[in-house]
Amino acid sequence: MILKSLKTYFNKELSGYYPETETESFFHILTESLLRLKRIDIALNLYQVVSGKKYDKFQDAIKRLQNYEPIQYIIGDTEFYGLKFKVDSSVLIPRPETEELVDWIIKENQTETSISILDIGTGSGCIAITLAKHLPSAKVYALDVSVEALKVAQQNALLNSLEVEFIEADVLDWNHGELKFDIIVSNPPYVRELEKEAMSANVLNYEPHLALFVKDDDALSFYRKISQLSKMLLKPKGQLYFEINENLGQDTKQLMVQDEFKQLELKQDVFNKDRMIKGVL
Repeated sequence: MILKSLKTYFNKELSGYYPETETESFFHILTESLLRLKRIDIALNLYQVVSGKKYDKFQDAIKRLQNYEPIQYIIGDTEFYGLKFKVDSSVLIPRPETEELVDWIIKENQTETSISILDIGTGSGCIAITLAKHLPSAKVYALDVSVEALKVAQQNALLNSLEVEFIEADVLDWNHGELKFDIIVSNPPYVRELEKEAMSANVLNYEPHLALFVKDDDALSFYRKISQLSKMLLKPKGQLYFEINENLGQDTKQLMVQDEFKQLELKQDVFNKDRMIKGVL
């Protein structure tokens, strides 16, 4: 099948499943991943023949997209802050708001030297690895309870030729020894069970619930533990950064006030939602 016909077929098969603009985006992502053709190159290659294994991969992608599997899992990677990251169903797909959190940390600490950073709940490693890239003087540690997630994160560190020290542990029961940090950052689970209804099928059916959901009656359980732990782990004037539930900004801020963090700054994302917070010990 030629590329022009494949595009028509692709759009037809996904009609009714996604908006046309999203289907168009999926096609361009797949042609770049499978055929190494960027969006600008497609018009020049409409009569290129797509056959054999490559055609089969398009067919497989169509079936998976019809089941609302995220395109990032289908192609096996995604981009975050200009870097490439492998992803699979053991890790969350990095989000734009997490890029904003990372950008905040980088801009506030780019002149610092010899700092140590801990990323709690690292998942794909996107936060830790990106900080290691853009804060080259930092020693970066990344912790996660999931062995499978840590395997992905380690692959991503190798993929980007960056050094991060990975730790397998449950933050709620972690023997941290003598480690001390200048910065602790975390994007812990924060979606309440009651908020599931507003989430799309591709998230609910494919992304790891362990990294997403918390109980309605204790939505800040991870924040509370990490905030308390940070009081022991942070050096004097150390900084704690969180990505947060947009509906629990003031609650998270109050929790950090109770733990004696100062200079609290609740920051909004590009959509004017409370999505990140910082405190200084």
